[in-house]
Amino acid sequence: YGFYFGSGAISLRSIKQSCVADSTMEAEYVAASEAAKEVVWLRNFLKELNVVPSVQAPIVLYCDNSGSVANSKEPRSHKRSKNIERKYHLIRDITQRGDARVLKIASEDNLADPFTKSLTKKIFDKHVEGMGV
Repeated sequence: YGFYFGSGAISLRSIKQSCVADSTMEAEYVAASEAAKEVVWLRNFLKELNVVPSVQAPIVLYCDNSGSVANSKEPRSHKRSKNIERKYHLIRDITQRGDARVLKIASEDNLADPFTKSLTKKIFDKHVEGMGV
């Protein structure tokens, strides 16, 4: 995941997940959950600095997997999500209390993709430009 403020990156992370995912939805959901925990830390840090008035609004997490977006908002278990470890459902609490909002983004617009998969040069260059690098 990556968090940007203005035109610069303030938090980037790309790691191998510690759990085995049974589906793309599960892998994306786990990654979104980890990003949501970073949202909580970033919001608290920015509130302490008292320099970003808009930090009162939820921080938007963009995810390119529709199943992950839906699962982050729904507090019920689905057939495809029943094997997800309970700790990753923390994202639901984080969104319900207003720290974050999870929204769908098209894969070709997802700035986190260069950290996790190979891309065509055209799409890679587009993402690098979007990151401000």
